Amino acid sequence: MKQLAPCPSSPNCVSTQSQDEGHSIAPFRYRKSRVEAKEALKETLRFLPRTKLVEEDESYLHYEFTSLLLRFVDDVEFVFDDEAKTIHFRSASRTGYGDLGVNRARMEQVRVLVGEKL
Repeated sequence: MKQLAPCPSSPNCVSTQSQDEGHSIAPFRYRKSRVEAKEALKETLRFLPRTKLVEEDESYLHYEFTSLLLRFVDDVEFVFDDEAKTIHFRSASRTGYGDLGVNRARMEQVRVLVGEKL
């Protein structure tokens, strides 16, 4: 399984593969096949504003989320671990230091939106 880049020391990143409390976040679990889970996630993200899929392969998705006002770009990556039926992810601001909790809040929103579809 692909490893996600570690979060920087700044508080504008969350990752399911991070060990420290400030950056750590729980992964998504899925019950369907990887293909179905990936489609469900893509379908959910398709409805979020200013969201663009920039890279995809069999078990990986990379999105760019652009903020409305200042046009800041956040990179969000998803890695599907089919053995554990787990979607690991990392959401990080490209620039700046703090994010006022935006990355964590977004991923918790995605968790709620995609929840039962996985």
